Amino acid sequence: MPLSNGRALPQVSANAIVRQGAISKRQDSGSDFCMEISFSKMQENGNDFILVDEFEQTVIPDDMKAQFAAIYCDRRFGIGAEGVIYLMQSQKNVLRMRLYLPDEREAETPHTGIRCLAKYALDAGYVRETCTVGTAAGETAVSMRYEDQEFLARITLPQPKYERKDITATGSGEFREKIAGFEVHAVTIDAPHAVIIVDAVDAVDLDAAGPAICHHASFPEAISVSFVERNGRDSIRIRTFDHAAEGETLSCGTGAAASAVIVHKLGLCENVVEVETRGGSLTVSISDNVTMEGPATTVFSGHITF
Repeated sequence: MPLSNGRALPQVSANAIVRQGAISKRQDSGSDFCMEISFSKMQENGNDFILVDEFEQTVIPDDMKAQFAAIYCDRRFGIGAEGVIYLMQSQKNVLRMRLYLPDEREAETPHTGIRCLAKYALDAGYVRETCTVGTAAGETAVSMRYEDQEFLARITLPQPKYERKDITATGSGEFREKIAGFEVHAVTIDAPHAVIIVDAVDAVDLDAAGPAICHHASFPEAISVSFVERNGRDSIRIRTFDHAAEGETLSCGTGAAASAVIVHKLGLCENVVEVETRGGSLTVSISDNVTMEGPATTVFSGHITF
């Protein structure tokens, strides 16, 4: 499906991109050739991404990747997404992933969007059921499968860190404070995260409580915040205030994992926990390693023409 947003890539020369050998050229009868960038729109529990396949060759030159994300993540003038995933080949890891955000920053968290990348790579035949993905923050082990036609990927997460120095929180020791009337725990697992256990997540005024905790003086660099409702020993519900988006997110893998490990650490759940987010469910398993399993979906594929 051809797609053009009518806006030129800023300071992007079509000839420069063509010289990279990356964009297919279609000769239209009686007109100059047009150029195409193929992409896939993908989502994991409501977090959506544009994926550009650079496994065989560069599609968007490195110095244009951030600008490309800024334009095409726009939900009114572009495709609309939370980021652009560039899938690349790696001699060391087979796969390499770079993720650029709408504000042109390259994301450092290694697990955001990785289920989408894994699904695309498996469907394309680039990998089998297990692989390692290299990211800006390090390597991530991924196993994947189809179950009743649903794609599922399991990701191995870093070991949880509970000390304040590892959470970039003030003070020393493990974090447990009363903030805005809530008892707040915190942990770093992939990224720092605050966790609050409540009776009912839907009763929480997230627009008020989220920022109050996120920007509290105890967290000089701000922190994402998840409110957790227990539904027995093997199930929890969460709502997450994302510090980068400054609002509620449909699903947060870091929030799901952080919530599960805190509830487990407090002796309130079993080793395997189903985490229900507003965008869908994730399964967190806690043993010698912490793993998280969840789905990913290809929404559609298309071409940007110019």
